[in-house]
Amino acid sequence: QVQLVESGGGLVQAGGSLRLSCAASGRTSSTVTMAWFRQAPGKEREFVAGIRWTGGGIYYADPVKGRFTISRDNAKNTVYLQMNSLKPEDTAVYFCAARGIYLAGSAYYNDRSYDYWGQGTQVTVSS
Repeated sequence: QVQLVESGGGLVQAGGSLRLSCAASGRTSSTVTMAWFRQAPGKEREFVAGIRWTGGGIYYADPVKGRFTISRDNAKNTVYLQMNSLKPEDTAVYFCAARGIYLAGSAYYNDRSYDYWGQGTQVTVSS
């Protein structure tokens, strides 16, 4: 089992920045691929960014490209999401997810590909 705990969410004005963290504990060998998803009220959960154990294989959803940066520190078993130039449409609950294998292609973006999930952290961007 893997436990994922997100932190760093909050309220920020448009144009501002936040840095989310996701700390993994337990069977961390099951965190080969990690990703951030988000879910806004009334909408389906959507992929935001993903990264592999090596730090490569980084993918971003189109709406966040150029504004968000995903990274990981394997020594700390932590994945980060640096979010800059935030927009009101970025408002959502952000979830961290993990899977114990390399994901590729469409599996990377599919929330059903991930076995472990955090409880989520709220990000609210005011206009």
